[in-house]
Amino acid sequence: MPLYKNLNEILNKFCSKIYQTTILLPYLISIVVVSYIVYAFLSMDTGLINKFLEGIGKDTVLWYNEAKFWPYILILVYCWKSFGFNTIIYYAVIVGIDTNLFEAAMVDGASKIKQIIHITLPSLKPTVIVMTILAIGRIFYSDFGLFYQVPMDSGALYSATNVIDTYVYRALFYIGDYGMSAAASLYQSVVGFLLVVGANALVRKLDADNALF
Repeated sequence: MPLYKNLNEILNKFCSKIYQTTILLPYLISIVVVSYIVYAFLSMDTGLINKFLEGIGKDTVLWYNEAKFWPYILILVYCWKSFGFNTIIYYAVIVGIDTNLFEAAMVDGASKIKQIIHITLPSLKPTVIVMTILAIGRIFYSDFGLFYQVPMDSGALYSATNVIDTYVYRALFYIGDYGMSAAASLYQSVVGFLLVVGANALVRKLDADNALF
């Protein structure tokens, strides 16, 4: 018997729901709540990380004044928050795979790894391609809450957290530069559209069955 199971192979419904809820919960949490969770770890005076550093005799860090740490912090927060949503998408595809394929593979003596390589991954290919094309179209977009709310709009972090979305917001509400805000937003839309069209054209050339249009 294998020591591991796919999420869709867990027969105990209670355990399955617990796992699904645990995975999806971060995605459902408001970005404002996430920002305070991050603050609870990074606060200068009461943050868990600085308390730990004090406990082991190390110097504390002014996290909200040190821009060099924030590319890594934001990547970590984004992965933690978005992991559940992406997991549910791929989980839904895996659940829809015909179980007869896995049963036939087991009869032929295929291991779990071989089942994943020859059945699960090929079944996920269309979804992976679609998700990739959509992600390419949003390269010039960003999660506004992630780059504005999580760093607490700290001016010292602008070199690491100022993206097009936060720039548009500040130009619109702080400076009142409506023209530049509109131009930046238009640039995002046009370039995003062109990237989607280009990525889809490449996919259509390589594998026409999995292209979006």
